[in-house]
Amino acid sequence: MRADWDELFSSSVSATIEPVQAGAVACEWVRPPAARRDAAIVYLHGGGFRVGSPTSHREIIARLALEAGIQALAVDYRLVPEHLLPAALDDAMAVLEWLEKSGLPADRIALAGDSAGAALALGVMVARLQQGKRSPAAAYLMSAWTDLTASGESYQSHAALDPIHQRPMILAMARSALGAGASAEDPRLSPLLASAEIMRALPPILMQVGERETLLSDTEEFAARASAAGASVRSEIWPGMIHVFQQFPDELPEAREAVAAGGKFIAAHLVSVQAGSDFT
Repeated sequence: MRADWDELFSSSVSATIEPVQAGAVACEWVRPPAARRDAAIVYLHGGGFRVGSPTSHREIIARLALEAGIQALAVDYRLVPEHLLPAALDDAMAVLEWLEKSGLPADRIALAGDSAGAALALGVMVARLQQGKRSPAAAYLMSAWTDLTASGESYQSHAALDPIHQRPMILAMARSALGAGASAEDPRLSPLLASAEIMRALPPILMQVGERETLLSDTEEFAARASAAGASVRSEIWPGMIHVFQQFPDELPEAREAVAAGGKFIAAHLVSVQAGSDFT
């Protein structure tokens, strides 16, 4: 399944690809021409915690990095079932710590991700805030899976519209992904359940979701709760679109438009970084 996923979505990109070990976590730098190296987008791929890789998401990562004008670091985190949650979250946390120890502080880092990867991005921010650490400067999230308990109303109201995800499938995926002692109600794994205090401290976030998704509520409810707590979270519902539609740029002009908006959003929140201090 993983090989099929990589083959389905892999494509050539106009970017330099450089494998790198972020401590114990395999990653790769994705650097379009003239991309800034004094900041980084850390990208966490989707795939239900089971499939997906930097290879399957290389095109969307390269497009996002190009639109933002900033290098991206794609994280090859450990997958289920060999490594149950919170292993993937631990890897994502370790990558941020590696970047900081290597000289790139949190205010020069933006997070991005889709689906389960978007959940990890939010989980990293929640976990770091719980630990009293700084959150990255911004986040761009696509079709975020914010609630492993699948409590959202759209799981019922959009069941006939979504060709991919249904609530029984989501719940089964969540149950089988959790390791011993891990809980679907842990706010690091279900960020929708984070406290108002934690949500208030979140950085600016742009969330995009397709109108036809059963996961629509995961975005709408998270954005509403975070905004009510005082965070700057903007949610966009894209008419007629399905789960992670951004991964189909050759077929959908909406995909190209959405990723361009994500890149501009990230760039706008990293503009204060001073040039001339490259990080490699």
